[in-house]
Amino acid sequence: MTTIVVVRKGDEVAIAADSQTTFGDDHKLLSGYDRFHDKIFKCGDSLLAISGSAAHDLVLQRALKSLKSRDLSSREAIFDTFCKLHPKFKDAFFMRPEEEDDDPYESSQMMVLIANPRGIFGVYPMREVYDFARFWAIGSGRQFAMGAMFAAYDSELSARQIAELGVKAGAEFDVSSSLPMTVYTLNLAKES
Repeated sequence: MTTIVVVRKGDEVAIAADSQTTFGDDHKLLSGYDRFHDKIFKCGDSLLAISGSAAHDLVLQRALKSLKSRDLSSREAIFDTFCKLHPKFKDAFFMRPEEEDDDPYESSQMMVLIANPRGIFGVYPMREVYDFARFWAIGSGRQFAMGAMFAAYDSELSARQIAELGVKAGAEFDVSSSLPMTVYTLNLAKES
């Protein structure tokens, strides 16, 4: 449970996340008790954040490091990388790929947002990859974040400021999200 957002505006991309970890329905770990409350991590020139089980954070970081080659530069490259990761999730980290009986594919059990100099992307549990044009949010606070970012996007605010508004809205109204937040920005690469 969390609020994680990505925003693309002008020549800037931003990724931001709240800092609360929630265990089940009745326990929370606030940033003051968690030495590693930053939900965003770096992989090459990309910044990633995960929604789902707290175990996904270290699993994804370790699995990415174990790949001989990884590419997060485009929708297709991200798909290929996550297809390489899926067997590692199962074999090395004991992930259970079952969700619904009628699912067409095994699940990777996580939602991931990615920001890098080529844009903002989302990866969903069956390795669906989206290349977002403006903004997106995942986690239990996503609806509040999406509304706040929608309302602010056409204003003079920067990608960073819009991302901050999204996380603040999630933290204000979602019981599984809280401040402080972490936010990072990158410049978009010039298109050739």
